[in-house]
Amino acid sequence: MRDRLFIALAGAVVGLLAVILVLQGNPANMGFCIACFIRDITGGLGLHRAAVVQYLRPEIIGLVLGAFITALYVKEFRSTGGSSPVLRFFLGMLMMAGALIFLGCPLRLVLRLAGGDWNALVALPGYVLGIWFGTLFLRRGFTLGRSQDQSAVSGYSAPFLAIVLLILLIAAPAFIFFSEEGPGSMGAPLALALGAGLLVGILAQRTRLCTMGAIRDLILFRDYHLFLGFAAIFVVALIGNMATGQFNPGFIGQPVAHVGSIWNFLGMTVVGLAAVLAGGCPMRQLILSGEGQGDALITVFGMMAGAAFMHNFSLAGSPAGVSPAGQWIVFISLALLFIIGAGNIVVQAKAKQLDKKAS
Repeated sequence: MRDRLFIALAGAVVGLLAVILVLQGNPANMGFCIACFIRDITGGLGLHRAAVVQYLRPEIIGLVLGAFITALYVKEFRSTGGSSPVLRFFLGMLMMAGALIFLGCPLRLVLRLAGGDWNALVALPGYVLGIWFGTLFLRRGFTLGRSQDQSAVSGYSAPFLAIVLLILLIAAPAFIFFSEEGPGSMGAPLALALGAGLLVGILAQRTRLCTMGAIRDLILFRDYHLFLGFAAIFVVALIGNMATGQFNPGFIGQPVAHVGSIWNFLGMTVVGLAAVLAGGCPMRQLILSGEGQGDALITVFGMMAGAAFMHNFSLAGSPAGVSPAGQWIVFISLALLFIIGAGNIVVQAKAKQLDKKAS
């Protein structure tokens, strides 16, 4: 009971902070969007040149450092890696591709719902469907293999990079890009955004908060422990939006959103399936990176590469909709995910047969 109350409290804090961050300057319905913020950081570093989404988001920096500090304190920090890094990189790319078609990560899906954006209501079943497909692969033996202990340098890479980003954000050198208009130009004060990220990082590290894990565990084990955090984010953000006049129900005219229902649905299907195969939603990957898991950091790098690819080739969704090329990316992403899942299962089955013959 105590653990369930704690994760519900963690979710409530995330929902409340998301509302506060919007009131203090973050884009509407985007108080805490992991995919959007990683995309902004990618642009801030000049890896894509979409001028309206470039900013070194302090929330992401805080998430990694909060998880790192907490993992060290509770002695859960461990430097590991080497578990199918190439596959994880591509899974990160595909996860970001789906998120940028929908225009948001699973966390923003919940926040968009809490803000009255019914386009997210269409996307939610897609996310669940993608996770369900992922559980079918898991049941049939999909695995990326075991991580191995790595040198301490590897484990400290994520927090080190987070500190570098913080220095660059404060110093604002000429080679860092900051949007002058659009979502990238909107942000809560640095101290507040960084503090919110630190707090969420601490809570997420202790509770294992993960939107994908919440639905996966319901499907596989009928376990609703993680789902309590998922639900608490929605309930508190909904109440907060209603109390502050930020609840705007409808499909049309929603901030940084489009009304392409099929692409919202399929975009989140891609995200759900990729998250299951990679072992965590975008937020969970950042938390694991802070705990020293190099495999998760590789997935985050894949997400950055995905953001650069989607924006440099004008494939990402926009309020105007999803381009024909972006629509093809959805189908290609789904096909690649099924190939990765099925191919992995075949390889695992053959490996087991060889082990039996050898024994």
